[in-house]
Amino acid sequence: MSSSLASRRSTTGTNTRKPETTTASQRRRPSQGRTRNNLSGWGFATPFLVFFLVFLVWPILYGVYMSLTGKSLTGANDSLIGFANYAEALADADMWRSLGNTLYFTVISTVPLVLVALVMAALLNVGLPAQWLWRLSYFAPYLLASTVVSLFFTWMYNPQLGLINDFLSKIGLPKVAWLNDPNVAMWAIVIATLWWTVGFNFLLYLAAMQNIPAQHYEAASLDGAGAWRQFFSITLPQLTPTTVMIVLLQILASLKIFDQVYQMTAGGPGGATRPVVQYIFETGFTGYRLGYSAAISYIFFGLIVLVSVMQFVITRRRSA
Repeated sequence: MSSSLASRRSTTGTNTRKPETTTASQRRRPSQGRTRNNLSGWGFATPFLVFFLVFLVWPILYGVYMSLTGKSLTGANDSLIGFANYAEALADADMWRSLGNTLYFTVISTVPLVLVALVMAALLNVGLPAQWLWRLSYFAPYLLASTVVSLFFTWMYNPQLGLINDFLSKIGLPKVAWLNDPNVAMWAIVIATLWWTVGFNFLLYLAAMQNIPAQHYEAASLDGAGAWRQFFSITLPQLTPTTVMIVLLQILASLKIFDQVYQMTAGGPGGATRPVVQYIFETGFTGYRLGYSAAISYIFFGLIVLVSVMQFVITRRRSA
């Protein structure tokens, strides 16, 4: 009996599986499938790549080339002049003043646009009745065109017929030349921008607040923490990533200000509110110096890139 078992084991051990053989056509099928998928992927991506190259990459490259020439709308002096435009721009007092106006607007507008949006979201997050009406009233101005907002506030700021000065006169305060006083005009634009765009930041804050787990607040209330303690110890720390994102977006948006300034003050009075984007526009299409305006625009572009990199570094350090 033991000999029969041994013979069975030996027979089983000798029955090895034969290696499977694959034909050349079977080996080609996976590669053909991958090639077909790659072609399909490139086919779907081609329309985007065409628009990306035509409307983004090519204008950037051509703009760099134009900034190195004396190109003008009159067609004169289209030859290369090197970095002469950049040297002239760095010594241009008007360019530095307009850039200073842009940075000044960015500083004095970013802070209220962040704080007011946070307060609005916090008030709505406590559970006020008719929340849909509050959300609509807060966000509706953001849907308006810049022309409508500029015209609305131009009439509001009118020295003689404006609603704001009429209210000031009724309470015994002197009238203010909102758009004609160099010391006040920029603040008037900030107020209009705040009313117009704060709704976007408000929605971002409200969405972030509503994503905070309710268990945090329940545990804090059991420990005896009041509403203010919960806000400063739970809500604000949880909103840090959202705040960083809002600040970054707001800085980039404020640096590109043009519409409301051009429509409300045209850069006045005396260039006190003229941003650098308006100066680029006037240099290129009023002064006909396309090459010089391109050089200023790339100096401004470098500033925006620098701000973005600084924000990115600060964000990574805080997250680490």
